[in-house]
Amino acid sequence: MRQRRLLRFHGLKRPRIRQTWNKYNLYNLYRMKTPHIYSKTFFQQKWIAKGLARGYHGEHIKEYQWERMFSRRLLSAVNMDPAYMARYDGSEQAAGRGSGLQVAPGTKESDVPRNKGNLNARTPYMQMVFAPMERRLDVAIFRAMFASSARQARQFVLHGAVTVNGKRMRHPSYLLNPGDLFQVDVERVLTATGQPKRPNQGGNKSSSSTPLEDVAEEESEPSEDAAAAESTSESQPTDAAKEAHRKALLDLKERAKRFMWAKNDALRAKQKKAIRKILRDIKVALSRNTGKQEEYDAAEAELTSLVDNLTLSPAELRAKRDDEQRKKSELDEARLEKHKADPALLTPAQHKLLAHLAASEAENPYDPSKPYATPWRPRDWMAPFAFIPRYLEVNHRICAAVYLRHPVARPGLAEVPTPFSPILSQLAFNWYLKRR
Repeated sequence: MRQRRLLRFHGLKRPRIRQTWNKYNLYNLYRMKTPHIYSKTFFQQKWIAKGLARGYHGEHIKEYQWERMFSRRLLSAVNMDPAYMARYDGSEQAAGRGSGLQVAPGTKESDVPRNKGNLNARTPYMQMVFAPMERRLDVAIFRAMFASSARQARQFVLHGAVTVNGKRMRHPSYLLNPGDLFQVDVERVLTATGQPKRPNQGGNKSSSSTPLEDVAEEESEPSEDAAAAESTSESQPTDAAKEAHRKALLDLKERAKRFMWAKNDALRAKQKKAIRKILRDIKVALSRNTGKQEEYDAAEAELTSLVDNLTLSPAELRAKRDDEQRKKSELDEARLEKHKADPALLTPAQHKLLAHLAASEAENPYDPSKPYATPWRPRDWMAPFAFIPRYLEVNHRICAAVYLRHPVARPGLAEVPTPFSPILSQLAFNWYLKRR
């Protein structure tokens, strides 16, 4: 039933291009051809062009809503070359017969100085017909790649998953102004743009496991009784140990702060960033207060290494790095020799692969509770639609974007994404200028 609805919406027999990443839409886009409309009347040409263009630009809104948004003014911008403007005053642009500024005899027209970047490239004004539609909140969410279709972006807004300038917005038709910041719930974006979860990816971990879990499954795991006995046998840290651990962390925090204040002018930006990271780690360890010595040892070692590197001279620092690199290469050679003697051991390349898998697992973990497939991967058929217009500034880490300005047309470029030719857009523009 769902397949039938998709085919009815996308129409493989009478294709319509939609604002969606669906594979049927990609196929229709691939085989799209400009219809042969020159044998028809001008009214019929405008009617056909309007129908095709509206099938893509805002097909999910009513026609009367679009007619209220339609504007006869098409925004454009002119590229200005500073070197050209400094050399000429603009009068050479009008040089020629009938302008009053005659070209010297024997001078070719090609030798007359002209700003070729502005004159020779045509400005596709007609591609800007549906520019007012790009101000809509749901269309801007789709353009920022936070949703896989304009209809899905509309659903996000209606369900309260979108904020504009920090306030929740439930109106998909809200028109953005330059400088507006809109943000979408991260989980919604990951679900919309990621691979869907298959039926066998529920709570059963064996149906979808990560590479690290596959490696771990090869090793023998202890039984439940042994694990329970081991957990009960472990001694929990006492209150005195926790208090001593807390004081040690506080002392380390004060040391890091004093070091940063004392060496503020001598520290580079990366070193300041490393100290701030140590302070954040100490803050997290203090909030947990588990009493584990490993947390203190890691922070202490990182701070000591940073202080040592700062006090060393450049020559000593280079010698230290060379010594560390030499020790690492010797360790890799020793591992390789051990692997040759015992093939069951891991080679240095396998160690690097295991470290890479561990890093990717930490950044993109397996989580069966998520509504999308984990580890997260981009959905199929997404690459051809992966572009962001110039009038949007997008941060995909926090799923937020800024509407910088209204889209404009430039010489050789129109900033409104559209799959139709300028001729088709011009006919649609003429339809909305005057019906009869």
